[in-house]
Amino acid sequence: MPSMYAQSVENWEKQYNAQTNTANGQPSVVLSYLSALYANKKVDKAQQVLTCNVQIALKKGDYSSVSILYCIEAMNLRIMKHTADADKSLDLAKQYSLKTNDAEAKGYVAYCEGWLNSRNGKQDKAVHNIITAIKLYDQAPSSTTLNKRKSVANSELSVIYNKLGEDELNEKYARASLQYALLQSDPQVKFSAFMQMGNLYDRLYSNHPDSQNYRQLAERYFLQSIDVFNQNKEVMYNQSDLSFAYNNLASLYLYSFPDSYRPKALEYAKLANGIALKMDRPDHIASSYGIISSVYMANGDIDTAITYLLEAQQAISKSSIVDRNIELNIYESLVDIYAEQGNYKEAFNYQKEYLELFKTIYNQDKLEIVKKLEAEFDKERQQQKLIKLQYQSDKDAQQITLMQALALQREQVLNNLLLTEENHRNKLKFSELEVQKNIQQLRLFQLEAEQKNKDLQAYKSIVAYKDKVNIFYIASIIFFALLALLLFYVYRQRLKTMKQRDALHKLAIEQEKQNSKISTLTALLQGQEQERGRLARDLHDGLGGLLSGTKLHLTQLNDKVDGQAKIGLDKSINQIDGAVAELRKVAHNLMPDLLVNYGLKEALDEFAIRMSNETLDIHIEFLSYTNSLSQEQQLLVYRIIQELVNNAIKHATASQIIIQLVEEEQDIVVTVEDDGKGFDINKLNLKKSAGFHNVQSRIQFLKGTLAVHSEEQVGTSIEFKFPKQ
Repeated sequence: MPSMYAQSVENWEKQYNAQTNTANGQPSVVLSYLSALYANKKVDKAQQVLTCNVQIALKKGDYSSVSILYCIEAMNLRIMKHTADADKSLDLAKQYSLKTNDAEAKGYVAYCEGWLNSRNGKQDKAVHNIITAIKLYDQAPSSTTLNKRKSVANSELSVIYNKLGEDELNEKYARASLQYALLQSDPQVKFSAFMQMGNLYDRLYSNHPDSQNYRQLAERYFLQSIDVFNQNKEVMYNQSDLSFAYNNLASLYLYSFPDSYRPKALEYAKLANGIALKMDRPDHIASSYGIISSVYMANGDIDTAITYLLEAQQAISKSSIVDRNIELNIYESLVDIYAEQGNYKEAFNYQKEYLELFKTIYNQDKLEIVKKLEAEFDKERQQQKLIKLQYQSDKDAQQITLMQALALQREQVLNNLLLTEENHRNKLKFSELEVQKNIQQLRLFQLEAEQKNKDLQAYKSIVAYKDKVNIFYIASIIFFALLALLLFYVYRQRLKTMKQRDALHKLAIEQEKQNSKISTLTALLQGQEQERGRLARDLHDGLGGLLSGTKLHLTQLNDKVDGQAKIGLDKSINQIDGAVAELRKVAHNLMPDLLVNYGLKEALDEFAIRMSNETLDIHIEFLSYTNSLSQEQQLLVYRIIQELVNNAIKHATASQIIIQLVEEEQDIVVTVEDDGKGFDINKLNLKKSAGFHNVQSRIQFLKGTLAVHSEEQVGTSIEFKFPKQ
């Protein structure tokens, strides 16, 4: 093996040797070193390291580490087909796990038992073991390895449900595995999670070729897994994983994408082939040669295609464990090619090889064994279905209890809202009484002023009448006149002060009304989102479960009928599949999981891919975005963009929609443009549109502004801006 592919083993060996000289070693380094040794077939060295660390842990009384190490040994012995020895190591792991209260270690032992049961064909026991492991992990305190083990456990459940054909559960646990993988820094776990998601969507696209979104997601996750591997080559356990990823991506480009992607398929197949040759992986070599041969065959270069098929045959023959089905496929392809060329001699020779191999694999004795195994499998599968139905029944009962608790909680929230509303009404009535009181006081002051004016006039008349009486009276008149002027000035100042106080009071009332309006809007938006979430869960868990159960009963009934009834049942099953797909789409629109888990950008990218089709292209641009928005703001922006895009699709007959989000120093600016038929803003009353009213309400809640520009036969541009918090 070249030195560049031994780098990960050497790296972990250096870390392992370095920590043996210190008092405090990291158990994760020991496990990573063991995984790298087993992955690179250095079994003797791995057993030596494992035995040494078991002895060290026993001396320390560290029974958690002892049980985990025996689990590592059990799983690798099972990989090497030493089933009996693997069971012995598992028994030792169980014994030592009884001596510790470490929930994480106990969970790992339960996971190991489920892993072994899955590979021994005991899927029902495997599911029970791994669910037990996840429950124990949930009880364990946080650690550097806990999220990694949760990711691996959910990944194993996804693999089991994939084998059972349960697409929904397969996707659910694959997503959970990816979620936990992204919470920790182990690149090996991230690589495995991305690969599992890629394989999931590759298979979903094969079953639903009309859903191009599955194809795009498969490509995206394969590329992410390759990127993680290439950035962390020095710590990856098994370098041949990269050739496996390259082969999967090449196969996706060849069989799922248009013919224009053949060069990409050829490129990644050759990359896989180069790594597989250096790693001496005959199965990966044969797979890459098979893809390369298919590309040349599709391009009309039959001779080159034959050359690579022969290389694939030679590679698979060198494998210690030969996959006979791959060998059969190679012979069959060679027979078809030579027969098409008219070279019947070579076609006949490979047909003989094909028949000999076929007889070797499928002789009568083995057919009888297969029939017995199929009968046992059918029996086991019925038991698994019964267990799964019982589990689903328990799950439904728990869900009903949870829904009842949520109903009580919502009733309390509603009562609180009613009390708050009553309080606001009382405050408003009090404010109205205060205003009426101020109006009455103002009227009283006016009457007093009128009375004083009358008194002043009367007094002036008296003074004028007695003016000639004497100077004393004149002086008195002047004095009283000055006093009246002073009182009048004081009155004017008081009147001015009262007007200012009245204006301030009106401003306070207006502010209180605005705060009440904002509180009402906040409750309305929260209620809408809660109702959307409730509807999404009810649709997914209630109607989705009902449709799945209906499909199961129809499928069982379909096996018992024939003729026109079978055709009708097949049509009904297909219609139920369409209904489940549409239901999943509606539930996703109501509450986007990607927004909650990964943020606004991932959610909008997925929304654009899902809404785009052959006649509509939706493009997303994020400029200078630093993920500074709160989750509440992200949800509001997502709902506004969702409403604007739906309006453009429904009314504008657009072929292209561009969504741009720009983060400025103080504000966030979002623009939604389309090339649709447009409209005359002066002729259209946007306030009467319920959808546009929802958009304005959310923008108002964000304290933002909205601008609409549209021109008939040119298109529409809608921009809204709101401040960052």
